[in-house]
Amino acid sequence: MAQDDPPYRRTDQPTERRVEDLLSRMTLEEKAGQVVGTWAGERGETHDIPAVRNGIVEHGFGSVAAFGWAGAAVSEPREVVEAVNDLQGTAIEETRLGIPLLVNVDAVHGHAYVEDATVFPNGLGAAATWDPALIERSAAATAREVRATGAHQNYAPTCDVAREPRWGRVQETHGESPRLAADFAGAKVRGLQGEEIDDPESVLATAKHFPAYSDPERGQDGAPVEVSECVLRNTFLPPFEAAIDAGVESVMPAYSATNGEPAHSSRYLLTERLRDELGFDGHVVADWSGVKQLHQSHGVTTGWRESVRRTREAGLDVGSVDHTVHVEKLVELVEDGQLDEAILDDSVRRVLRVKFELGLFEDPYVDVEETVSTLGCDEHRELARKTARQSMTLLENDGILPLSGDETVFVGGPNADDLVHQVGGWSHHEADGLAGVTVREAIEARAAGEVLYEQGATLTEERDVDDAVEKASQADVAVLGLGEGWYIHEFGPQDMLGTDTGEWPTRSELRLPPAQRRLAEEIHETGTPVVGVLLTGRPLIVDWLADHADALLLAYFPGTEGGQAVAETLFGDCDPGGRLPISIARSHGDLPQLHDHARHPLTLGADEHPDSYDPLYPFGHGLNYTTFERRDLELDETTVRPDGTVSVAMTVENVGSRPGEDVIQVYGGQKTPSRVRPERELVGYDRVALDPGEARTIEVEIPVEHFGFYKPGEGHVVESDTYAVTVADMEAAFTVERVGNRD
Repeated sequence: MAQDDPPYRRTDQPTERRVEDLLSRMTLEEKAGQVVGTWAGERGETHDIPAVRNGIVEHGFGSVAAFGWAGAAVSEPREVVEAVNDLQGTAIEETRLGIPLLVNVDAVHGHAYVEDATVFPNGLGAAATWDPALIERSAAATAREVRATGAHQNYAPTCDVAREPRWGRVQETHGESPRLAADFAGAKVRGLQGEEIDDPESVLATAKHFPAYSDPERGQDGAPVEVSECVLRNTFLPPFEAAIDAGVESVMPAYSATNGEPAHSSRYLLTERLRDELGFDGHVVADWSGVKQLHQSHGVTTGWRESVRRTREAGLDVGSVDHTVHVEKLVELVEDGQLDEAILDDSVRRVLRVKFELGLFEDPYVDVEETVSTLGCDEHRELARKTARQSMTLLENDGILPLSGDETVFVGGPNADDLVHQVGGWSHHEADGLAGVTVREAIEARAAGEVLYEQGATLTEERDVDDAVEKASQADVAVLGLGEGWYIHEFGPQDMLGTDTGEWPTRSELRLPPAQRRLAEEIHETGTPVVGVLLTGRPLIVDWLADHADALLLAYFPGTEGGQAVAETLFGDCDPGGRLPISIARSHGDLPQLHDHARHPLTLGADEHPDSYDPLYPFGHGLNYTTFERRDLELDETTVRPDGTVSVAMTVENVGSRPGEDVIQVYGGQKTPSRVRPERELVGYDRVALDPGEARTIEVEIPVEHFGFYKPGEGHVVESDTYAVTVADMEAAFTVERVGNRD
């Protein structure tokens, strides 16, 4: 650094000075390029690395998705580094001002589109740990791997709340509870961004998909969302608020229209709600096709020019992968007086700020040896294994588990020996790119007795069922890996990528396909005890398995270390301490099935069928190999202020013979609210590990505002009333002394 360098090149200058100096030197075309990105790979049309390089020189793109997404041009680590350094070199050496690129990826549950990276459990699996601190650590590990490959922005966390299980992106969410989803959203933001984003192991987090993408009509991805203001604020916004409180640097709007208004072009949502009300001060980045969908899908604009204008006026800062057309239309709009250049300048400022804060002007390149040593390193793999272990949720157990290890074990089913299906969507779609072991391989390595294998069925087709039944009849126990396969949004690899590794048939059928059901039924008929292992991205309807399987373990999509975690759980090397972050319905007719449903009049005839609306497995359910006793529930105060806290204490004792982990779940409910409210909703929780015979006093500190709700015209209120606190079958109560408004 020389004293005669321009201020934007000098590290001794404040960031804002560097931003303003660089902005003042930029032409209109350079500004437009800086807030538009491109991609390298197959996405309707193919862009190879040379084409991207030319685009950077000719159009000044400010960001690029060169890898780390489905269809990317490169995935092998050394090729990734070569491509990134090549493109950064082009931006720095072959453009007038030498502004480095912001490289973005989809690392939703690990840097899963890069070969040999660590892949953690999907969002539902992460939430099943009920351990945000652990998931913060896994997010930090993901950030290290992302940054080691030269990327700087991760399109995660998913902050959507899963209220519609037919929706194809439930796997990314952290379940149905706004409280749980908010806690995990904040944890992932803190893990990804670290204490400061200038840390070379931190990346920009992106909270998506604002504001209520996860409740579309019919469960169809991208379909319209009709949501009241109360539901929006009480259910869907809390995770975004938590992400903003954690300092999230970026927010991505939803593809869908909310109450008739596409999120990408809604000034009400992106400026008045997101910035003015929630206090977000980072940059808003379009979802991949979000801008062109205004004219191609929603039909609210006539073409690219109007779509670009409306999104920019609404508050969009970056067109993530819109390529040359977005740059050209931005320039035209400003030159023709149709778009205020000050709007463009504000967006450029936000992008330049993060580039300076990330240190990209000083250190834009990555070292390939550091990349290779970081991806899938032992520390990260052990963390992924720990996360997968803690996510394992035992739904049923008639005493068959844990296995002794000496049994003859039959292993079958479509997901027992398929690493791609085990890892799930938003990951590499070929097993050669994944560093892990399958459930079958892990069982074979762990079992002392003989292990027999026959697949018996693909996801949707029977395959040698008779051979599978014959082998199962010779075994002491049959372990069936069932469930879903690789998919993103609603589509499997054949639709998305042209590869044939299997696809879930339709979004509207949540039962196992007939081929999988027949395999399970025929093996059950042999008399051999059946242990079902569900590898899935959403709550499937498994009433037959619940009634007939001797044990049922929900593994979610557990990642590259998930096979090992499943085997360790089956053989009792670890306790299945996961708890459901989402309810499992008995039938499609029971949807939506939610633990925090609002109070309502008794259904006519319900007294004759009192259990007919109950879930098959409720939110928070999960069994252990040991038994816990909870007693002596106490509150530290019986009268509290609305801005105070309440401490919920109880004794938890492991009265069984094995070590285990319990999840203390605290639910709250207001006695007489002024508006119809849930009878109970999750307000706090804690996870505790106890040895046999060990007892411990557990205290859960809960902000009183967690018992409140949004009330039209008043904002978030905690009304003066009596509130019940329940833990298992214990209940206590406290009183809030007066009404308080948070806003």
